[in-house]
Amino acid sequence: MERDSVDLLQPLWRALVVFRLITFGFACFGVWIRWDGIVRPSGAILQLVIMGVWTIVSSIGYSRRWGRRNTRLAFADLIITAACMYATLLAQPLIHIRGGASVLTSVWVAGPVLALAISRGRDGGLLGAAAISLVLLSLRGVDHAANVLSNVQLLLVAGLVVGYAASTMRRAGDRLREAIAAESATAERLRLSRSIHDGVMQVLAQVQRRGNDIGGEAVELARMAAEQEVALRSLMAARPVAVEGGRTDLCSQLLPLATTKVDVVVPAVPVLLPSAAADELVAAVKEALSNVAKHAGEARSWVVVEDLDDAVLVSIRDDGIGTTVAQLEQARVDGRLGVSESIRGRITDLGGTATVRTAPGEGTEWELKVDRA
Repeated sequence: MERDSVDLLQPLWRALVVFRLITFGFACFGVWIRWDGIVRPSGAILQLVIMGVWTIVSSIGYSRRWGRRNTRLAFADLIITAACMYATLLAQPLIHIRGGASVLTSVWVAGPVLALAISRGRDGGLLGAAAISLVLLSLRGVDHAANVLSNVQLLLVAGLVVGYAASTMRRAGDRLREAIAAESATAERLRLSRSIHDGVMQVLAQVQRRGNDIGGEAVELARMAAEQEVALRSLMAARPVAVEGGRTDLCSQLLPLATTKVDVVVPAVPVLLPSAAADELVAAVKEALSNVAKHAGEARSWVVVEDLDDAVLVSIRDDGIGTTVAQLEQARVDGRLGVSESIRGRITDLGGTATVRTAPGEGTEWELKVDRA
């Protein structure tokens, strides 16, 4: 049997193969103990041969990746199993079956129900159970529906329970793969961080110190070395972008914005938002930082992310010269749309709020709040 790196459904597929083999043995034993009551024994033997051949074929398929990944085998199993049920007519007349004679396939018919439940989840299991139940009812007749009700109930319960279990295990497998990938990325990042710290970071720190000591044109070199050091530290501190059900970690997108003049403070755990909302929020933060660079000169900025459970709050504060609300409004009237459109417009389109606090000599602070919904 092929081995998948992370496939929590493998035990279910193996159990299905064992179930198929054991229930075929039950069907053979049932024919043997009812041999004297079978009208056409040759028909029963032919039916068992067909069932045996398909049991081998389906078991091989369910033991291979192509059989597990492709639901066509499960649907083919359903069709052939239904045909084998009707093949009981080769051994027993319909009137005898409706009179109480056994359908020779016995519990073997539950195989495709379990296969569809594993491959397609709850809905697949219920579909398989309904199809087999209809075939059974057509053989027994509507007048004897009460006699097969217990079998129908067992098929439906099996399809529902196994389908739900398979869906849960599939989701767990996806999360396990994501966790393994994240762990591998983190381990590689730590390895690279140690190498960078032992080499490049020490060189940049030495250049920064010596440049400031020498003065003159070397100060510019020291400044560039400091910027590169901050960029490398931000890269080393960055974490993988967490994506879960169309939601993205806002923090992983904001951390790369850190520079020698910008500090980014985020929670230790991912702050998930819909991917489109996260992109728009990051764009608004970039615009706010751009305004600081344009109008506040050498001011420092701080970006702080707060997780409020039902909402996310991002604060952007600087220690620049500040301005007045009247000047911001005048900028909008004059057609300078950086504040009104790039910041407020984006947040408003997300159904959030953008609040600004500023005063001359006191810097500027933006609070961007977006609901998780």
